[in-house]
Amino acid sequence: MKTAIVILSWNGAQMLRRFLPSVLDNTPQELATVIVADNGSTDGSVAMLSSEFPDVTVIELDQNYGFAEGYNRALKQVGEEFDYYLLLNSDIETPEGWLQPLVDYMDAHPDVAVCQPKLRAEHTRTHFEYAGAAGGYLDALGYPFCRGRIFDSVEEDRGQYDSVADIFWATGAALLIRSRLYWEVGGLDGRFFAHQEEIDLCWRLRARGHRIVCVPQSVVYHVGGGTLPKENPRKTFLNFRNNLLLLYKNLPESRLRRVMFIRFWLDALASLVFLLKGEGLSFRAVWQARREYRRIRKGFAADRAANLAATTLDPIPEQFTDSLLISYYVRRQRTFKALSHFCACL
Repeated sequence: MKTAIVILSWNGAQMLRRFLPSVLDNTPQELATVIVADNGSTDGSVAMLSSEFPDVTVIELDQNYGFAEGYNRALKQVGEEFDYYLLLNSDIETPEGWLQPLVDYMDAHPDVAVCQPKLRAEHTRTHFEYAGAAGGYLDALGYPFCRGRIFDSVEEDRGQYDSVADIFWATGAALLIRSRLYWEVGGLDGRFFAHQEEIDLCWRLRARGHRIVCVPQSVVYHVGGGTLPKENPRKTFLNFRNNLLLLYKNLPESRLRRVMFIRFWLDALASLVFLLKGEGLSFRAVWQARREYRRIRKGFAADRAANLAATTLDPIPEQFTDSLLISYYVRRQRTFKALSHFCACL
């Protein structure tokens, strides 16, 4: 069989009950097999799957390993007999015909390592979804954004991004990847636990010359934020820490010191904004993230050396060469098209 669709779930019984039927009903059995990997749930997810979805293969992990290591362990059990792995969140609705355009594009373009569908918000179905929209990019200082979403500005989907596009990163909410390449570059980095691990994976692949694309002919609907709400201090900690790790692991030496210097002051500014908004726990989370980054950075030195040694593409064409903060807050460029008009790299 060509594709293994692997849904990693932690305490997601309600989401699975709600959205798994759409995956099963709208995924041709000759094209893919659906597997649920339970990440040490304590909400009765495994019993529910056994009772209500007895034909679905379930992989049981003994504890919550997070998104990154959870997928690594699950995919090791899935094996490499599949051409593709499709990492799919448990809170995604998949309409009829959603999978075929992704597989067809990968089959026709062997230089593409990863692709994603277009993501719309499940609760506001006319608009893009925050976490993936129509494909991800990165600015010069490491801030991620999407076609259809910059910071908190999420666009209505009016067909403006319906062309297949090369992107910097594909969302982990619905990510199709060649199984061979997944293991060739080491899979997701389990030390990230959750958040931005898919950007790290895509950066490694893109730096080695493989393409990452969005195929908007495939559309799915994503709830988003099901595990950790956006304002959760734990999420703030993981996003700030992992973003620094992302830069350290992948940014070429010629730019690392300057970017990290600027990021210190920008992170300080972000923490002040949290404090002024009365979000003291998020203020603390920013500085905890920076302390944790400094503490564990040496453990990533070998990965950094290996990534830089394997790099064949620098600079990466899909990396925005300017500051997203300046574009958004100073120039008032609130849409992806406004950014792309300013920067030829997009």
